[in-house]
Amino acid sequence: MSQFKDLNAEVLAISTDSIYSHKIFLQTSPSGQLVNYPVLSDRNMEISNKYGILNKKDGFAYRGAFIVDPQGKVQWSILNPQPVGRNIDEILRIIQGLQYHRETGLGVPAGWEPGNPGIPTGWEYVGKY
Repeated sequence: MSQFKDLNAEVLAISTDSIYSHKIFLQTSPSGQLVNYPVLSDRNMEISNKYGILNKKDGFAYRGAFIVDPQGKVQWSILNPQPVGRNIDEILRIIQGLQYHRETGLGVPAGWEPGNPGIPTGWEYVGKY
């Protein structure tokens, strides 16, 4: 997760599992042993509910990812179906695009990658790019 650190972004993992489940996962799972960011327990499901990813009927949270800006505003979110994992490369690209926009005032088109030019934003530019 050094890519996130390089972008000055913090990663938090939050699940409805207990701290005990997290501890066992982090200690015994090969992928869990690679985790180098906080893993938080949302046993009361308050966070999952507030972020709109809680399946209240079955009592679990869907796989979601959120990018929250330095002012605490959600800038991007995605909700993945249970059998589909998150795309870390796309999350990084979105952070880079948001940071690029904040620095330049330019938007980023679909498929944009760092180093590519941005585009002007505004209604007068809709359909021109």
